[in-house]
Amino acid sequence: MQGKVEICGVNTSELKVLSGEECQELLIRAHNGDRAARDALVEGNLRLVLSVLQRFAGRGESMDDLFQVGCIGLMKAIENFDVDLGLRFSTYGVPMISGEIRRFLRDGSPVRVSRSIRDTAYHVLQAKEKLTAETGREPNEDEIARELGIRRQDVVFALDAISDPVSLYEPVYSDSGENLCVMDQVGDKRNTDEQWLEQIALASAVESLDPREKRILALRYYAGRTQTEVAADVGISQAQVSRLEKNAINKIKKSMQA
Repeated sequence: MQGKVEICGVNTSELKVLSGEECQELLIRAHNGDRAARDALVEGNLRLVLSVLQRFAGRGESMDDLFQVGCIGLMKAIENFDVDLGLRFSTYGVPMISGEIRRFLRDGSPVRVSRSIRDTAYHVLQAKEKLTAETGREPNEDEIARELGIRRQDVVFALDAISDPVSLYEPVYSDSGENLCVMDQVGDKRNTDEQWLEQIALASAVESLDPREKRILALRYYAGRTQTEVAADVGISQAQVSRLEKNAINKIKKSMQA
């Protein structure tokens, strides 16, 4: 059959679609303990789960697993929906399904995030869904912060904490079979080629010193000793330590300038 797609053994082309009146009637019956009505609600809203699922495609997760998680969110939405509010069920169901899937992805992430930040992120995502439905556009961080009564930076930190990590070797561009990775676009200002060359030159210059000069410099600049303490350790006068230290530093400078 053309257009047939199976997920978790369900043929999506044959899924039922409930009208608003049918959904409302089944919700009332389900809340009164009618299990058949509850099952009919789940079956009649599976297309809603599939529509939400499309937002999470391409994340490397099994779509069958995400579909099952989405169904859990659907069942929670059915159980908690207030039929007296006069809202469409989908308006309430979509954020519940989406939140359940996001929670699953978040808890399964290799990057561990604290419980408080995860809870904040969950509320941020709910507020984002609500404001998007109300305004017809995606809200910015300031609008979400005002909706929740929290600081803007808390919104930013929460969203950043649950975003998917990206590998440094993730291809971002491909041309003639050669991939450009994230790694190629990241600069390290602390470890430049010039600094590496200076470190190599410094190590070579220190290596050319005699053992006593190396020891004096090590005690002075690595161990943090005074010239008097070094003199007592090496067995020479403080004046000799001062002269040998200056000579060693001058040798290093000349070696690096050559």
